[in-house]
Amino acid sequence: MNKPFISLRPEITRTHAFTLMNWMKDERVTRYLSDSSSVSRFIEQAVDRAQMPILTHLFNQGGRFFMAYDRSDRPVGFVRLVKSGADCEIVLVVGEHDNWGQGLGGSTIREGLKLAFLDMRAENVVAKIHPNNTRSLRGFERCGFHLQRETPTLNSLAMSAGRYRQLLRDGAMAGSAEIYVTEIDKARLQSLMAFEEEAPRVDLEHEIERAIVVEPQRVAGDVVTMNSRVVLHLDDEREEVALVYPQDAEDRARKLSVLSDIGTAILGYQEGDAIDWMVTDRTRRIRIEKVIYQPESSGDLHL
Repeated sequence: MNKPFISLRPEITRTHAFTLMNWMKDERVTRYLSDSSSVSRFIEQAVDRAQMPILTHLFNQGGRFFMAYDRSDRPVGFVRLVKSGADCEIVLVVGEHDNWGQGLGGSTIREGLKLAFLDMRAENVVAKIHPNNTRSLRGFERCGFHLQRETPTLNSLAMSAGRYRQLLRDGAMAGSAEIYVTEIDKARLQSLMAFEEEAPRVDLEHEIERAIVVEPQRVAGDVVTMNSRVVLHLDDEREEVALVYPQDAEDRARKLSVLSDIGTAILGYQEGDAIDWMVTDRTRRIRIEKVIYQPESSGDLHL
């Protein structure tokens, strides 16, 4: 585990709203939030007006709002993405002061960038930060943002889509181990995503973009490639699964589509690797115990 794990989840409940209200009462949290008073007022009004348990639609007015969860599935902050034309502004808060300085901010920024560039298709992501908020400035700069404009009251930092993809390929955005994909698998998966427009492709596109591309004949025999059969541990459960294309998926035979949560998660990893991943609605620990069949090492390059 190289970096803290963060997942961004779009569903906002009344319980989340009360948690947000508590965070916004802490002056250390709101000190550099330019719209902290209006945000607090909005949350209070949303709770008072809507008696329903799910408030997602209210929080998504004018942008997209996500709760940030840590590895233990506890809410630790939030991200708001507001797209205007080709640009997307990112606002994030790590809510508990005790969690500051643990790398959660950087992981949250990287997850926000993934959504802004690969889901919302922004051309640029902008962060507007108070000059005295040195912790946030350092966090965004470490993630690859460049200072675009500076005033006595506001620094604007930005990252382009091209720079983001280059940082992915260079490994600077990775939250876990390096992964490998063959030239053939990459071409097929990119074609799959192009035609399967309704498929949940953000995580898969992210993994393919950051993967080290190798020739099929040169991929290590313990790497999970397409149509590999693998023994893995899902938390404490040991399973044997095959990683397949969507048309070959079959639950009973444990043939997992590469578009499924676990399928996307294990692509390109090696024996002994372990990753944290969102599976359905909670974080699971996935460890690759053994690759028991890999097409490339068996000479089945047509698969």
